[in-house]
Amino acid sequence: MKKNTYLSLAAGIIVSAGGLYLAFRNVPFRDLTAYLRAINYLWIFPSAGIALTAFVLRVVRWQIILESDRKISFWNAFHPLMIGFMLNCILPGRAGEVARPAILQKKSQVPFTTGLATVAAERVFDIAFLMLLFAMVLSTVSIDPNLSIPFGKYHLNRELLETIGKNMVKLSIVLVAGILMVSIKATRNLIIRIIMGMPALFFFASPEFREKIKEKVCMFLVNIVENIASGFSLLRFPGKIFLCTILSFIIWVLSAFSYYVFSLGCPGIGLSYSEMTAVMVIICFFIALPSAPGFWGLWEAGGVFALSLFGVSAKDAAGFTLANHAFQMLPVMIVGFVSAMIIGVNIWQVSKKEV
Repeated sequence: MKKNTYLSLAAGIIVSAGGLYLAFRNVPFRDLTAYLRAINYLWIFPSAGIALTAFVLRVVRWQIILESDRKISFWNAFHPLMIGFMLNCILPGRAGEVARPAILQKKSQVPFTTGLATVAAERVFDIAFLMLLFAMVLSTVSIDPNLSIPFGKYHLNRELLETIGKNMVKLSIVLVAGILMVSIKATRNLIIRIIMGMPALFFFASPEFREKIKEKVCMFLVNIVENIASGFSLLRFPGKIFLCTILSFIIWVLSAFSYYVFSLGCPGIGLSYSEMTAVMVIICFFIALPSAPGFWGLWEAGGVFALSLFGVSAKDAAGFTLANHAFQMLPVMIVGFVSAMIIGVNIWQVSKKEV
């Protein structure tokens, strides 16, 4: 791995260690193990089944996005997606987001930048629905204004949640603006003209040097812009956008339902489906921060904080969040490893694409 990957991993481990401390500092180990023994683990099976169904719908959604540029079979989309999510569980820096288009390029000859753009398009749908669910959480969930959990120099409270939400909105606006600039033909052509005009900046250099800049740099950048535009060609098909929107809604409904079903076997939780949806949304915001592979620490910190909003004790919150985290990831990791074996992908070599 490169130096920046080691730095990312080290920073993530530090943040995750802080999250684990925050989540479990008030929970004696004996109480935690006692709670984990008290869980009815039969609820794992329907919960895992629901979660994997959501992933199948993610595959279908990705197929639709890819179809706007070229048609990909279900299995040619399924294996890269599951391997990508599996790598997110075991490698730092969300390596799976980059490995997925690398596998697609290798197996289906889709240009890497096009595949990466389709992954970004997926994230646009996910962020949009997370923002919608987050708005619902803030409008429907009553958060004690005096509730504040210290975490280093930060305090986990309603104000922090609102700040995170505002930053996500700003990020979303920048992302959408960038997508539109590349996807709309007029602005894309302007970007290409600017790129092709770069050699003129080297007016003091020889014509041969400027020609090399044009061939080696400008044409390379133009190719990237065109491939990214191909990845976002979904914008030309309103019907497909609508279908992806419906699928995104179902995906997040099922994801929250998976949390809720598992909670039915966990003592002391007793939250409604809408309350468990709020817990899931808050966890998603926490794990958006840099963390160790698998989001350990931040997932638990987010879960304990979210459950505390509904009066769940620290012991029950920590036990449920730890178990739910493990069993949300385990099926994805198993399916991802099986997919890697089926299509003969060396996941360590593929992961080097991003490092």
